[in-house]
Amino acid sequence: MAANDINPKLLWNPENVRDVADSIGISLGDEPLRVLAQDVEYRIGQVIIESLRFMKASNRTTLTVQDVSNAMRVLQVEPLYGYESTRPLRYGEASLGPGQPLFYIEDEEVDFEKLINAPLPKVPRDTSFTSHWLALEGVQPSIPQNPTTAETSSKDLLPKGPGANPALAALAGNDNVSFRPAVKHVISKELILYFDKIQSAILDDDPDEEKTRLRMAALESVRSDPGLHQLLPYFVNFIANQVTLRLDDLFVLRQMMELTEAIIQNPNFFLDPYASSLAAPILTCLMSNKLGGIEDGTDTVKDQYSLRELAASLLGVLATKYQKSNRQLRPKLTRTCLKYFMEPNRPPAVLFGAISGVAAAGGYEAVRILMLPNIKSFDQAVLQPLHDKGEAHKLEYEMLVSGILKAIKGAIGGT
Repeated sequence: MAANDINPKLLWNPENVRDVADSIGISLGDEPLRVLAQDVEYRIGQVIIESLRFMKASNRTTLTVQDVSNAMRVLQVEPLYGYESTRPLRYGEASLGPGQPLFYIEDEEVDFEKLINAPLPKVPRDTSFTSHWLALEGVQPSIPQNPTTAETSSKDLLPKGPGANPALAALAGNDNVSFRPAVKHVISKELILYFDKIQSAILDDDPDEEKTRLRMAALESVRSDPGLHQLLPYFVNFIANQVTLRLDDLFVLRQMMELTEAIIQNPNFFLDPYASSLAAPILTCLMSNKLGGIEDGTDTVKDQYSLRELAASLLGVLATKYQKSNRQLRPKLTRTCLKYFMEPNRPPAVLFGAISGVAAAGGYEAVRILMLPNIKSFDQAVLQPLHDKGEAHKLEYEMLVSGILKAIKGAIGGT
């Protein structure tokens, strides 16, 4: 009994190990032979267990060659080549003698007569060249030659960079993993010069008639030129930076809104991917607490309200024109404006921008459903206290009332 515990019976025949050792000129004793046979038995058991895991993960009851190959990859063992098969392998059994079965893979029998009389396969097409669009205005068309969205998203989930683990990409099926540097957007020198000229012309606040005519010509060029699509992301970034950094300059803010209007009116621009980016500076000009410098004159206040009216009209154009390509844009803009409208402690100019924004972005339905039920409480919380402050806030009171009346009039006309 003790001898059986010391030398357990092996499932793997040690003679197979001896045959392999003899074939490469190695002579093994009984003890090394038994140890190697135990190790072979353990390794084969590992491969079988891992293969069964892949089979169960695939919801199959038949073990395939691919399961074994995947198991060997997981165990960091080079897989066997030349044994791939898309059908389950069938094994036959032959007897070499009493108690000595021999298992072999049954080959599929082929009838030569059927093979000869079978119709010939179609002749492959000749080598040819064709062209297709990789992207149109930054949007990839859905054609068979381009990768699908699922393939692109799966690649985006993989880690990238010099420190990424290539094993993760290999497990995902990407055997040829390579890291390429980012491609720089290259535009012609003529377009760079044009962009610089447009910037300098628009930001020039000289009241001279010639300078004013140059500003108008620059905006008209952006509004109608068909060859500026490469400059579109630069224009969007330029507008966002100027609005963020120059909130104390009403002239610059108005010029940025007029440039935005010119971009929207250009029929050659594909603005769908940039609608949300353009909405951000428009909302800033519409509902910022303070626009312009420290001057508090009547003309300055009127210019602020005029700028907010222009921003509201642009917001309405964006919400209406691009609601089909971006279904979340219009509700998002309306909710943002409504949030400011429901906060009566905001400055009157901000409340005016919120009212104009709800009416422009949401339309008559938003005014009827969201604004009209709150007009009475808005009057008690904002309009009446503002009216009681006297002449100092008369202009702000009048602008708020006119903004509400304009929104209600538009809602009545829309119905």
